[in-house]
Amino acid sequence: MIGGIDTAPLWLSFRLAALTTALLLPIGIALAYFLASSQSRLKPLWETLVSMPLVLPPSVLGFYLLLALSPQHAFGHWLEQYLHLKLVFSFSGLVLGSLIFSLPFMVQPLQAGLQNLPASLLEASRSLGKSDFYTLWRILLPNIKPAVLTGVVLSFAHTVGEFGVVLMIGGNIPGVSKVASLAIYDEVESLNYAAAHTYAAVLLVLSFSILLGVYLLNRRSLAARMWP
Repeated sequence: MIGGIDTAPLWLSFRLAALTTALLLPIGIALAYFLASSQSRLKPLWETLVSMPLVLPPSVLGFYLLLALSPQHAFGHWLEQYLHLKLVFSFSGLVLGSLIFSLPFMVQPLQAGLQNLPASLLEASRSLGKSDFYTLWRILLPNIKPAVLTGVVLSFAHTVGEFGVVLMIGGNIPGVSKVASLAIYDEVESLNYAAAHTYAAVLLVLSFSILLGVYLLNRRSLAARMWP
C-alpha cells in the first residue's frame, strides 16, 4: 500500500509492459526489416495489418480476441484441448493481446529508421559476402539506435496505459488482470477520486518522464552525429 492505494495494479501494469516490450523487440525487428526491404506487391497489405491497432477501437480488437480465444470457439477450444492453454481471463492472454495492440508502436519506428538508412550500407555488406542476419545485427541496427529506443519506449508506455483490450480479454480480476488503468476506472465508479487521482498521477508522471527521456536521448544522439 502506498498513499492509501493498493500497488498491485501498478506492479501488474509494469510487469505486463516489460514482458510485452521484451517479446515485441525481436518480433518488431524482424517485421520491420521484412517491411523495409520488401518489394512485394502485398507490402501495403502487410503494413495495413500491422498498423490496424492504431486506428481500430481497442474494444473491437479485444472483442474479437475474446471470441477467438474463448474455449467455446474453434481456436480457443483447440488451444485448451491440445496445448492446455487457457488465455481468456489470464495474464498470458493479456500478454498476447498487448503484443498485438502495441505491435505498430514497435514496428513503425524501426521500419522508418531502416528505410532512412543509405542503401550503400546494405550493398557494401552484401558485396563483402555478409549474411542478412549479420548485416542487420552488426551494421543496420547500430545505426538506428534512436529508432530502437523510440520503439521500445513507446511500446512500454502504450502497454502501461491499455484499457479496452485488457478489460475485454482479462476481465478485471485482482492480482491476475486488474492493471492500473482498470483500477482508476474502479475507483471512479466507487466515487473514490483520491485513489483514482493517485493511480492517474503515477501513470501521468511515468509517461511524461519516459517521453522526455526519449526526446533528450534522441536529441543527444542527433547532436553527436551532426558535430562529431
